[in-house]
Amino acid sequence: STLTLALLRCIVTEGTFYYDGIDTNKLNLEALRSNIPIIPQTPELISGSLRKNLDPFEQHDDASLNDALSSAGLFSLQDEEGEARLTLDSNVSAGGSNFSVGEKQIIALARAMVRGSKLLILDEATSAIDYKTDSLIQETLRHKLPSDVTVITVAHRLQAIMDADKIMVLKEGHIIQVEFDHPKVLLQKKGSLFKALVDESGDREQLYSMAAEKLASSFRQS
Repeated sequence: STLTLALLRCIVTEGTFYYDGIDTNKLNLEALRSNIPIIPQTPELISGSLRKNLDPFEQHDDASLNDALSSAGLFSLQDEEGEARLTLDSNVSAGGSNFSVGEKQIIALARAMVRGSKLLILDEATSAIDYKTDSLIQETLRHKLPSDVTVITVAHRLQAIMDADKIMVLKEGHIIQVEFDHPKVLLQKKGSLFKALVDESGDREQLYSMAAEKLASSFRQS
């Protein structure tokens, strides 16, 4: 979370962040932040219609907004729970109080998809939602986003990151330099803090399997 704040220049840092090879200190602050959507643990929604929350500046047509909601999994979640389907005209209370945390997460993800950003940050986004909603969000991240979108996931839930291209381990606010690699590689490192966390997990075998499948998939695509 601290690295995310530093990337968006919310806190002063001694080091330098580069976005597409450009020092972020040289970028317009509003442009920097508007191009990097963050989905936090509890996203904020504004009072108004669902359409207004997805597209506050009215830059997109309804078809694009509905496609984003569908791809993000909101309609699938409603179908499974037997709820009346939302429309773009559906009312959103202040803060999104008439939606569950999971629904707000999916709406925030759809909003990011509408914007077409090339970098998306999830900051503990799925730590407070149920397994079904988490699965829908993970499905969207893995299969519905364009291939040129980079996703940075800040998470303690290991399943959310096991099929990442690379994992960075931080301890007490510091990056452990030897632990920035593909998850399968980290699991093979003796003395790895990441390996220790996985080995202590109750779903150890599944996590190892996810890492192995991701590595095999990477080889098939290359």
